[in-house]
Amino acid sequence: MTNSNSPLMDGASSEPSLDLVGGPFTVIESDPGVFTSLATGFGVKRVEVVELYDIEPWAVDHLDPYGLIFCFTWHKDTHRPTDFDDPAAERVWFANQLSDDACATHAILNVLFNCPELELGDELENFRRETRDFSPLMRGLAITNSPLLRRVHNSLARPTDIRASLNTIAIDTLNPKKKGPQSSGTKGQSGRQPKSRKSKSDKRRKQEEPDEDENPTYHFIGYVPAFGKVWELDGLKSGPLEVGELAMETSRDGWMDVVRPALRHKMAKYGGSGLEDSNIRFSLLAIVQDTQLKIFDELEFLRKDKDGLETQMTPGWIDKVDAVLYHQCQKVFECMTPDGYEHPPGFANRRMQRDVELMEMPKDVLIMAWQTVAQDAIQARAALDDEISKRAQADTEHLKRTFDYEPFCKAFVAELHNQGLLHPLLDLDENGCKMKQPYPKKKQKS
Repeated sequence: MTNSNSPLMDGASSEPSLDLVGGPFTVIESDPGVFTSLATGFGVKRVEVVELYDIEPWAVDHLDPYGLIFCFTWHKDTHRPTDFDDPAAERVWFANQLSDDACATHAILNVLFNCPELELGDELENFRRETRDFSPLMRGLAITNSPLLRRVHNSLARPTDIRASLNTIAIDTLNPKKKGPQSSGTKGQSGRQPKSRKSKSDKRRKQEEPDEDENPTYHFIGYVPAFGKVWELDGLKSGPLEVGELAMETSRDGWMDVVRPALRHKMAKYGGSGLEDSNIRFSLLAIVQDTQLKIFDELEFLRKDKDGLETQMTPGWIDKVDAVLYHQCQKVFECMTPDGYEHPPGFANRRMQRDVELMEMPKDVLIMAWQTVAQDAIQARAALDDEISKRAQADTEHLKRTFDYEPFCKAFVAELHNQGLLHPLLDLDENGCKMKQPYPKKKQKS
């Protein structure tokens, strides 16, 4: 979901309220639409988050991900201090997680801030610049104390989870010796189990597992290529953990080949192997280029190709092309460009080279070239319509997730009571007491 009217940008455009007390970060789901909204809400441009169902090259490499976010059932993991003694790690932007249930925001920020090619927007760019010389601990404190980051994060949570987080804080404050509910009281907890990564054998395994696994803790970590290496960025660890080295320091090429063995090991250790009898408790998300804007870029490029070819063709060329193809091509570009659309970096240079090619093209191949452009545009428009439909569905799911149903439920139950319909539904008498069930009559023997 790539709404431009993000909570972060709304807050940045108006006078921010003074937040002296702050508040908790709330549980959010490991859903690609949620993470896309999270990145967009922070002001990041031209990115989306998609879910990966396999890590093999055929399923991942064509996406060219900027980084990965892995959600798994968290268990205490030990590393030697020497594992983090890497001079190159000092160049990696990394923040420790200091707030409960903030691992989603920490994971995505740890990845985004190590991708120099991304447009982060003014807010995140200023945040990265101001925290550049901070220690990981102080960066984590800066994230925790940022009203804007917390507001965008919590705008994607369910209202019931927000109330649960506030209730936990109230219990811990009034009675610090008493442990609060586990809904948001465990450091590193991401919330709920990934819905799309559940094995059919979960029910059977749940009966066999100990009680501590009945309420598992889920945690988000990031993987990103930076400064010639691939890094695992876990906010609960002391620093970045090296996964492997890249062939070139200034390139991301081949980084998925480096991270695959680490992912396989992580999946087998914390989430199951993915086989028939395994208990899959993880999800893998990839931060990639925004598919919808990528198709817009392609269509804009094809539109300029079409206009350039038509200006060079002789009068009467329309009669020489397929009539159906001509009318379809005209409809493809109607009301196409979205509001606020900007060409991607490098578009003008590509356009200049293409215009030179079109000017040097022989006259006898112009019609064939036009037909090829028209067919490509029709296919791109079909892909764009599918993407728009997918985004609309994601927006609907977001509204369902964040809508507060509790006031309606309370009002509905209260009205049932006022109308005298509640007690009969609960098998209660007019005084609210449980109605006695009559004993069944014994059958007389004939």
